[in-house]
Amino acid sequence: MKVKLFDFEDEKDLEDAMNHFLSELEGDVIDIKYSISSFPTGEEQIYCFSSMIIYYEK
Repeated sequence: MKVKLFDFEDEKDLEDAMNHFLSELEGDVIDIKYSISSFPTGEEQIYCFSSMIIYYEK
């Protein structure tokens, strides 16, 4: 069993990276965990979109 972690400031970047990884995966996905966090910095809001794919590799 293995894990692959992703962390991006933009949800589209996260989606693209996960789709690319899954399209090349030679194995079975066990689970996908997804998280969003945010925090203010001055007048801006910073977002963090992250995920973890748990999988078996063939």
